[in-house]
Amino acid sequence: MCLATVYNQRMDNDRILCRNISKIEVDGDTIKLYDIMGNETVFEGRIVSAQLDAGVLVLAEKEVGR
Repeated sequence: MCLATVYNQRMDNDRILCRNISKIEVDGDTIKLYDIMGNETVFEGRIVSAQLDAGVLVLAEKEVGR
């Protein structure tokens, strides 16, 4: 099973949003992240990058006014 750690803006330990993400749903600017326990985290923004072999997802917050 591949699990991801999700970061805000850049891959840095103090920028971690959530860990052990097994499912990602995207609907426009809304990104729903589900961990292995089924807990949901909702993020407004966009995907910057995904390194699936490393289990890394980087997101950027939605800009105000967009």
